Amino acid sequence: MKLLFGITLLLTAAVFGLGQGKRGENTRGSGDVEHGKYIVQNVAQCIQCHTPRDEKGALLMSRLMTGAPIPFRSPFPDEEWAFEAPRISGMPGYSEEDGVRLLTQGIARSGQRPRPPMPRFGMTEQDARDVVAYLKSIE
Repeated sequence: MKLLFGITLLLTAAVFGLGQGKRGENTRGSGDVEHGKYIVQNVAQCIQCHTPRDEKGALLMSRLMTGAPIPFRSPFPDEEWAFEAPRISGMPGYSEEDGVRLLTQGIARSGQRPRPPMPRFGMTEQDARDVVAYLKSIE
């Protein structure tokens, strides 16, 4: 349990670091799928909650980002915690702008903040567009 909590804190810190570059800088043009894949799989670690696991805990890559039960419980007894991470492959129900708003401002299409353990992202607009481009590419 301590290991999972530590991983969650590390991932949150890494995600917050994404938005620390120069604001408004747009050097790559519209969404870059490869850069988005890098952010999703190696930096933000979206794959850890949004991809189902087998009975041994290994990620089921054949079901990449199709939604899954959250693999750990809240370390905070009084905090409302999501029990399942939704499908994000293809970004169903989300426009590009909805996805960018979620990743830059932490506001879902419902106008609410997602429940923890979803981090409050502060990505640059370009990083968010790259992530959305990647997620839309893996329907």
